[in-house]
Parts: sequence; structure tokens; C-alpha cells
Amino acid sequence: MTEAYEADGSWRAKLRRRAVRLTARRRARAPATPMLSIAFDDAPASAAGAGAAILAARGLKGSYYICAGLAGAQGSMGRLAGADAVRGLAAAGHEIGCHTFSHLDCGQAGAREAVDDVARNAETLAAWGLPRPATFAYPYGDVAAGPKRALAGRFSLLRALHHGLVAEGCDLNQAPAVGIEGREGEAVARRWLARAERRRAWLILYTHDVTPQPSPWGCTPDALARLADEALSAGLEVVTVAEGARRVGG
Repeated sequence: MTEAYEADGSWRAKLRRRAVRLTARRRARAPATPMLSIAFDDAPASAAGAGAAILAARGLKGSYYICAGLAGAQGSMGRLAGADAVRGLAAAGHEIGCHTFSHLDCGQAGAREAVDDVARNAETLAAWGLPRPATFAYPYGDVAAGPKRALAGRFSLLRALHHGLVAEGCDLNQAPAVGIEGREGEAVARRWLARAERRRAWLILYTHDVTPQPSPWGCTPDALARLADEALSAGLEVVTVAEGARRVGG
């Protein structure tokens, strides 16, 4: 995301988002153990650097959702990782997940437009020598009914941004996630970690840049490190989104 943009916040859009959650659903199985996944949307260079280093120090792997069309661009979250950095993440064992090529808003796009943009992204990642992405994250967390139906069979999990846990019956075509972002991001994430432990559920945390002075969509290295340590201390298994989806998929 090279420019600040917010998904439609009108009451009509909010009603649409709730209605879309009832369409094209694919039910998850209950996780056998409480799990955590840590995702980095758009893969700013700081997430590929500082974020990956924090995980590596703990023997953990993350999930990076790439917009290939924006690779290396400078934007509101700093510079985004380029192709070489993304290949390095994959070589280190991190999951390379799929966004749209242009950071297309799937809440505003038609089905054909969304499918074409996603296909272009996957094709570009393949041209970089990367494996086919197993999971997808909707840019801005938004999707309309047409794109959701059209993309549903292409990935093992499609992730949105509404808060929640992946538990039995959760929709894998519009899975919830919790952001580590903003002034209260760490505190909010910590509360959801406690819920995941208590309910033996799967929590997906996401952020963007990882810097001492993050954008409104990012977090500090210290916050990410504390949350990872807290999850491990609580006994949550930290897995990539692709591995979590494999375990709870139908």
C-alpha cells in the first residue's frame, strides 16, 4: 500500500460486510491445540528485516502477504520488501502468502477483476521462483460477495480483519484476525492471546511495518517480541497460517 487508503466506512459498507460473512462459507474444524500465527501484510522491508529477526531468534516462522506489483515501492509504511527480500524470507522457511497484485480492494472490485488481479500476483510470485501461495489475505480486510465466491476455492484460507478466533465452525473463506497496530494494538493482541489459550483456539495476529516509530498500521519490535514470548510462555503453538489452515481445514 503506497498511499494511505481506508476501505469504505459507510453504514452501507458495514452492512455489506456483515452480510458477506453469511455467503460462501467453509467451516473450520476445531484446533487440536491452541495456536498462534503471526502475519505481516504488504511485507514492508522492516517486517522482512526486524520482524523476521525477532521470529528467527525464537525459532518461529511467519506469514508474509505480498503485493508483487508494489514490491520495492516507498509508501506510508516505509519501503516494501523487494523480490530478493521475499525470496530470502521463503528460503528461511517463512510462508509467502498472496494479496492482490495491486492491493486491489476486494470490497469494491467485481469478481472477474479480483480473480485477474490475484492471478497476476500468483503468476508474478511464481516468476520469482516461489511456490504457489496456499493462503490469501484480503487487502484492507474487505470483500464483496462476488469476489469471495470467486476466490473461495483457490486457497486453503482467505483472511479478513474482523476480530475473532478460528474455532470450530469458523469461516475459512473469511477468517478473522487481530491487528498489532495503533496505540492499543499490543494490549488488544494480549487480550486475544488469553482468549485463544482459554478456548484452545487459533489466533491470527497481523501487522505491517515493524519499527521503533511505526506507522498507524505497524508495531514496534519490542511489542512483537513481547507478544511472541507471551504466546510461547502460555503454551500456544506458533505456526504459519498455511500450517494452521491445513490442521483445521475441511
